[in-house]
Amino acid sequence: MGIMHKIILTSLLFLSAASAAQAACYADYKAKQDDPLRLQYGVAEIRGDCSVSGAADELAGRLAADGWQLLEVLGVFDESGLDERRDSAGEYFLRY
Repeated sequence: MGIMHKIILTSLLFLSAASAAQAACYADYKAKQDDPLRLQYGVAEIRGDCSVSGAADELAGRLAADGWQLLEVLGVFDESGLDERRDSAGEYFLRY
């Protein structure tokens, strides 16, 4: 294999790894407001660490800005899990 082929192959591998690292990340969560008690199930895009703890850290502040308290991050997933959660999240689908 010539040097040019090696450079091209290495470049393609790098680009593939970089795009995989930037894959979209989403979390579904439960939150509440008090007085009167209101509960929320929602889905949000996560821009930082794509983990349950990373999502919790990120969502707590976003929700608190509107008076919501994060109760639980149920899980994190990629765009393939969006459609199945859209109806359940209703108005809170990608709101936060």
